[in-house]
Amino acid sequence: MIRVQREDFDIGQELERLSAGDHAIGGVASFVGLVRDMGGPEPVSALTLEHYPGMTEKKLAEIEAEAQRRWPLSASLIIHRYGRLEPGDRIVLVATASSHRQAALEACAFLIDWLKTAAPFWKLEEVGDEARWVEARDSDDKAAARWRR
Repeated sequence: MIRVQREDFDIGQELERLSAGDHAIGGVASFVGLVRDMGGPEPVSALTLEHYPGMTEKKLAEIEAEAQRRWPLSASLIIHRYGRLEPGDRIVLVATASSHRQAALEACAFLIDWLKTAAPFWKLEEVGDEARWVEARDSDDKAAARWRR
């Protein structure tokens, strides 16, 4: 399941829904991304995430489908927020469920790494009186590269 939304989400409720009623699930892995107050040497007061509706959901669905092809998942969930967020706010929830923990853990890591590099989101940091676009990081590209076939 994919959701791109402005509003916050309840982690506990989302994880409960992911595995509700499926007693073959033996493990749920999850990752929650938060807005940090530091993007470099200066404190960040806010982060605005922008995206192209339709295109974003399509790309997230492609990434999720690839995870489901690679691992025996019972369920998966990607929630990604957009709009203006402040330090401590939740940005993203990625969760995977499988009969075995290793598949859930690996698929969750795959989804996180690919979201950072392939999902069409743009981040604008507010630092003092300035706003600046966040550049892609080599470390994110290297993390995603380990999943290339």
